[in-house]
Amino acid sequence: MKLTDERRKTLCIGITGGAGSGKTEVLSYLKDKTRCRIFYSDEEARKLYDPGNKVFERIKETAGDDILDADGRLDKEKFSARLFSDAMLRDRINSIVHPAVEELILDNMALERAEGKRDFFFVEAALLIECGYEEVLDEIWYVYASEDTRRVRLRESRAYSDVKIQDIFASQLSDEEYRKHCARIIDNDGSIEAMHDSVDNILKEVADRR
Repeated sequence: MKLTDERRKTLCIGITGGAGSGKTEVLSYLKDKTRCRIFYSDEEARKLYDPGNKVFERIKETAGDDILDADGRLDKEKFSARLFSDAMLRDRINSIVHPAVEELILDNMALERAEGKRDFFFVEAALLIECGYEEVLDEIWYVYASEDTRRVRLRESRAYSDVKIQDIFASQLSDEEYRKHCARIIDNDGSIEAMHDSVDNILKEVADRR
């Protein structure tokens, strides 16, 4: 979908949904169908852990040098094990990382809105609702898939055990909560073609509204 210059305004849209809902596939289709930029929060957050970054330095000061490998980089296994076993440390690290990611998102949103070159700026992040992004995004779209469908996908694509899957589900919002906070629902519980139709219908609604 491409809008005329007279109708163009960069809409900032959050894309959220539970693990295994298929957000990556939805975003891939949106990239093909729209003039957009996609901001993958997890990928951008990983860059914050590179040596020399101020966030990395604060993490090192907080957690200690024993989370580093021989090259002075973050040892992901050691770091993950520390966070898993130490809730207080996990909270302190989150208080460092989450504001930095939020700053990145807000800065990039402001840039896209100021330039106005694209129709959409899509933000993919795990905690959009929990972190209050409803206040700054134009809309949040929920990628829906049933728990049964998500379980199958997580087993097949990531080889997760049933115990790990259940732990992940327990830590995430319920379907009811997602629906309460999201403006639009992308149905990704069936075939890829059905998901495409769901996205196309939403894009048409957005275009008609503009």
